Amino acid sequence: MATALYRLIRYGFQTFWRQRLLTVATMVVILLALLVFQGLIISGVVGNTALNAIQDKIDISVYFKTNTPEDEILRVKRELEDVEEVKEVEYVSRDQAYQRFQERHQGDETITKALEELEENPLSASLNIKAKNPEEYASVASFLESIVSDELVENITYNQNQAVIDRLGALIRVSRQVGVLAAIFLTVVAVLVSFNTILLGIYSNRDEIAVMRLVGASNLYVRGPFVVMGIIYGIITSLLSLLLTAPVIFLSSPYVRLFIPEMDLAGYFTSNMFSLLFYQLAFGIGIGILSSFIAIRRYLKT
Repeated sequence: MATALYRLIRYGFQTFWRQRLLTVATMVVILLALLVFQGLIISGVVGNTALNAIQDKIDISVYFKTNTPEDEILRVKRELEDVEEVKEVEYVSRDQAYQRFQERHQGDETITKALEELEENPLSASLNIKAKNPEEYASVASFLESIVSDELVENITYNQNQAVIDRLGALIRVSRQVGVLAAIFLTVVAVLVSFNTILLGIYSNRDEIAVMRLVGASNLYVRGPFVVMGIIYGIITSLLSLLLTAPVIFLSSPYVRLFIPEMDLAGYFTSNMFSLLFYQLAFGIGIGILSSFIAIRRYLKT
């Protein structure tokens, strides 16, 4: 058994090295497929980070009248937190609102002097509500209106921001759907191209396969070397793909961060390098083995 396995591996390496031109062509195609695959993973991470950043900026703010008791505001907060669609509710007291306003306008002398002249804090307390999904803000707003009276509330920002929230929600939904469809399409194309290239390599060995069949070689012995070649293709191209991608990632990371401050692309790549390599190996070796396994079947049936 060990001797037969050794022979299969040795013959696989010999075939891999003997057909250098076809080997290079096959690896280039698989390498391109892996680059596409890795690009889909990374672009998916960047896209999701950008969409989550946009989604995180969407909220509903409820501004209470200055004479509203704090206990009443906290009651509304607790009821909102019990709603399944609500992700987070932040309570901003009058003092906190005043402090934030000062920090935001600390360079404006006119506003600073105007605040100093006021005898009391003119700002009201508020609740900032974030939903789990942008499409759920309408139901959250409806629930909010049902638990607070007009006598307590100064303003609810949902009505003013409804059009923007709806558009952003539609953008997030469509972007994710397009991303999934593009990933499926490009993966299928990559697999088909790699399969046809490996099929060409097996076709060039059809005479050797016919001889092995004539002398009574088993299907495992005929198929084995080509499966070994598929594994070699996958390992080499996976490593090359990661090496080629790394400089691009580190060079583009600062520019990505300019547009998406929440996205540290270089940090993501470094911390997930082994996971990416594993996915690359699984995808590359999978393409190589599956394509070799299917392509050789036609010659085993003759």
